Amino acid sequence: MRRDTKFGRLALAATAALVALVLAGCTSGAGSGGQPSQQPGGFSTDVEKRLTSAVTDAMTLADASAGFAGVWAPWAGSWTTAQGTTTRGGSKPVTEDMAFRIGQNTTPMTCTVLLQLVDDGRIGLDDPLTKWVPGLIGVDGVTMRELCQNTSGINDYIAALNSNFLMNPTRQWPPLELASDGIAMQRFGTPGEKYGRSATNAVLVGMALENATSRSWQQLYKEYIFDKLGMTASVLPETSQLTVPGPHPAGYSVGLDAAGAIVCEPMRDVSKMSPSQGWTSGGVVSTVSDLKAFGQALAGGSLLSEKARKAQVDAVVNGESWQRYGLGVQLLGPLRGSSGAVPGYLSAVFADPSSGLTIVVALNNSTPGPAFAQLLAQRLASIASKLPVEQKGAKAVASLPWSEQQTVDGMKRSAPCPAKKAG
Repeated sequence: MRRDTKFGRLALAATAALVALVLAGCTSGAGSGGQPSQQPGGFSTDVEKRLTSAVTDAMTLADASAGFAGVWAPWAGSWTTAQGTTTRGGSKPVTEDMAFRIGQNTTPMTCTVLLQLVDDGRIGLDDPLTKWVPGLIGVDGVTMRELCQNTSGINDYIAALNSNFLMNPTRQWPPLELASDGIAMQRFGTPGEKYGRSATNAVLVGMALENATSRSWQQLYKEYIFDKLGMTASVLPETSQLTVPGPHPAGYSVGLDAAGAIVCEPMRDVSKMSPSQGWTSGGVVSTVSDLKAFGQALAGGSLLSEKARKAQVDAVVNGESWQRYGLGVQLLGPLRGSSGAVPGYLSAVFADPSSGLTIVVALNNSTPGPAFAQLLAQRLASIASKLPVEQKGAKAVASLPWSEQQTVDGMKRSAPCPAKKAG
């Protein structure tokens, strides 16, 4: 009897060990979407000062009253910050859990839903758009893949409507109206010919998947993204909901003249805005911690099958050789993610599937545009990439194809209305 009990304990222990090994195999490495374990604690005082200065510099250049950022380097530690006040000239400090509009960072969520539906066999990645949005004029030959890869040739409705968005932010826009404006513009090229960033593409994906599933995007994001990743603070507000749900900083932007040129004064409070102007290209509201969860899942492909993961990062060059674009995801050297802007807010999220380095940034002034948020994320990544390995066996980020100084110079060039110096 004692032998049997001992044998049972040994068998149970062996089984538990085997299960642990299997689970470890399922959650380690970039291919399976797993993340390296996070080294606890923060960074050195010097590093945290550099990171803080990067955010405050960006706030000054963007003339933002609030800045949010997070850096997670699994081999070395982590750091988060919320700087400034909820309003310009106000006294209420922002907090790290505050929400903001994420702009075109919505697009990789939209395309990740598409890829999960492809995994489920409910839609084909190379289905023509007209299969799911019949009767739409001017989109012949365009596939779902090309829409998410920004190779459809269809132009960007934001270029045509941006002044309307800024001057009348509360207007509610039907998706078909947004899409029609983009389709009517001069095309980037023929379907599949070349990359051309266009919010119209993600709106068309949104229209197609609503038809394919008979479900709203509030439901689709919740089921396929938010619930799976524990993103409890993230939501696509209804078209008529003009304020950001929950605690948030006000959002600001300058205006445009009749010719579309930036007019730095007066600064406008555009906090009240219909999310319909972005919808499935830019309508989601989120937080730094929720974007961290999504950024890591996007980089590692944890929501997708192996086939879908490979499809998502099958990228085309969209700038320098190290700048590529997959299916709703931007690849910057080893980093994967996106950047976005919507009246009032800028943000970016990037992560490295190998080392686990994750960067999230947000500012409450959209004037400089999404490239500015990307450059801030690149600056923080450059600082973090040089951190020494504190965790035995951990892997640091590979070398990045840009320097911190290059990001600083780029941000200065792309900030048309920096804050005025006191005195």
